[in-house]
Amino acid sequence: MENETVDTIRKEVDKRRLTLGDGTKLPVLGQGTWHMGEDWPKRDVEIEALRLGVRLGMTLIDTAEMYGEGRSESLIGEALADQRDAIFLVSKAYPSHATREKLIKACDNSLKRLKTDHLDLYLLHWRGGTPLEETVRGMEELKKAGKILRWGVSNFDTKDMQELWSVPGGKNCAVNQVLYHLGSRGIEVDLLPWLRDHQIPIMAYCPLAEAGSLKAKLLKNSTLNQIAEVHEATTLQILLAWAVRHAERDGIIAIPKAAQPEHVLLNAQSAAIRLSSEEIEALDRIFPRPSRKVPLDIV
Repeated sequence: MENETVDTIRKEVDKRRLTLGDGTKLPVLGQGTWHMGEDWPKRDVEIEALRLGVRLGMTLIDTAEMYGEGRSESLIGEALADQRDAIFLVSKAYPSHATREKLIKACDNSLKRLKTDHLDLYLLHWRGGTPLEETVRGMEELKKAGKILRWGVSNFDTKDMQELWSVPGGKNCAVNQVLYHLGSRGIEVDLLPWLRDHQIPIMAYCPLAEAGSLKAKLLKNSTLNQIAEVHEATTLQILLAWAVRHAERDGIIAIPKAAQPEHVLLNAQSAAIRLSSEEIEALDRIFPRPSRKVPLDIV
């Protein structure tokens, strides 16, 4: 790809940033890696995709020890070890590793696979049976040791966040990573407002409805397709533009997975798409948020 094209797209991506509580600025579009690294013949293409995404400004890379039982982390370590200073690296721990001792060991193993000495953000992947107070102690110990710079949670609903906020050190939570896309808007009822009030950003996974049966329904929707035509974009690009439509206001980072360079390019180009208020209202009518609290969607 021509450097001029990369620079043009990156400028648009760089315009869309939000600021963490410690002043760190992050792009509202990052890169997810679920299922990447699991198929050896695809490895070179996946590495190319990750490296292109960084060149295009999507420098936040999200992974987890669960993804391919460490194979995703190993892929990232191979792909981006020479660009460590340019990326914001996120990984997640199994809830079965949420005790102090197991958390430290899990983090060490992730660091080894990722070929780095620290994570920019370490998340508890979902809540298990370990008391939150013990997990927070483990996270804070990892911070003190310099192995992680920040910690957060994933798949925490409002009551979980309220409980976390009440334990010692719980207010140091930097991010909550949850499912969010046009077909799954339950977080807008109470979780998103609570997080916004407490200045905790959301990291939206599956913003293209990658998991589940809703994706086909969304892609066939005539209104979505018409909006895509207006913007000379794909329907998936409109879904991604919708996910970050109020990113700076609401504190939302979307982390779509793209295992092929051409899909990475499309994701990055969506940063330049600005949906009009009329288009957003039209999508609200077809895919409204729930009228009351619903269980948190998880995949």
